[in-house]
Amino acid sequence: QVHLVESGGGLVQPGGSLRLSCQASERLTDIYVMAWYRQAPGKQRELVAAITDVDTINYPDSVKGRFTISRDNAKTTCYLDLNNLKPEDTADYYCHWQSVVAGSLWGQGTQVTVSS
Repeated sequence: QVHLVESGGGLVQPGGSLRLSCQASERLTDIYVMAWYRQAPGKQRELVAAITDVDTINYPDSVKGRFTISRDNAKTTCYLDLNNLKPEDTADYYCHWQSVVAGSLWGQGTQVTVSS
């Protein structure tokens, strides 16, 4: 069974930066969407970035201009660069890939805490 593994979370001061990574346990060649979601305590999970197989990218207004999603050319790893972090960005961040064969894949989450 394929699973996703995130890394890169941690504690950072307001205004700081982090890079999150998401990699699959095996190579997948049919991924058509790679996305990042986050869930803060007591809140619903929300989309923060998505990139399609034809490089269409989507961000909500809350992170536009601060977060950047990207992937490697082999489409084996997805990244999320978080810049100018704010305390309200504190959440567990999850990667989510859509595969034609494997279906909907979620990572286990990585914690991001923005605090002085």
